[in-house]
Amino acid sequence: MFIGRLSGSWARTSVTDGLAYPRGVSTAPEQVAVRPARPDDVAAIAGVFAHYVTSSVVTFEETPPTAADWGHKLAGLRELALPFAVAAAGDEVVGYAYASPWRPKPAYRHTVEDSVYLAPGWTGRGLGRLLLTTLLTQSAAAGARQMIAVIADSGEAASAALHRSCGFADAGRLVAVGFKHGRWVDTLLMQRELTRA
Repeated sequence: MFIGRLSGSWARTSVTDGLAYPRGVSTAPEQVAVRPARPDDVAAIAGVFAHYVTSSVVTFEETPPTAADWGHKLAGLRELALPFAVAAAGDEVVGYAYASPWRPKPAYRHTVEDSVYLAPGWTGRGLGRLLLTTLLTQSAAAGARQMIAVIADSGEAASAALHRSCGFADAGRLVAVGFKHGRWVDTLLMQRELTRA
């Protein structure tokens, strides 16, 4: 079980539910704010993720989790003091990201894994970087020392490029470990050390 407290903050933050997040960011032409995920966001989060479950190999899930499943995940990560953020354009959730324990064994308690997903049509606007940067800062503040990315090799380079741009380094490749939509898929492992602000 991960044990930690969020105590860090950025120079420009708003604080909600004890978690510090950037006040907002402008991505022309829309105004997008990053904030902590709330229980009323879980249906939108489920919708974003369902798109990737059913139409891609970027996740190895084969059945989309329900909104109730996402509600349990949100509550569990809050209990562990780990960040779960959404990018919102007005009232619309257009992306989300969270840090979860890397492995359940106690010695891994200072290592987290990131997950970042954007709604269709919202990629390429810098939102993935904003969400991942939020996770890096907030996970470090919670006491995490390492962040791991497990990236399915879908043939698209965007996720690996995003992680490299945020300081992640390649840590290895697992060959043909997933089978989905009639094909074998590798995973790229990436890693970044976290530092407290």
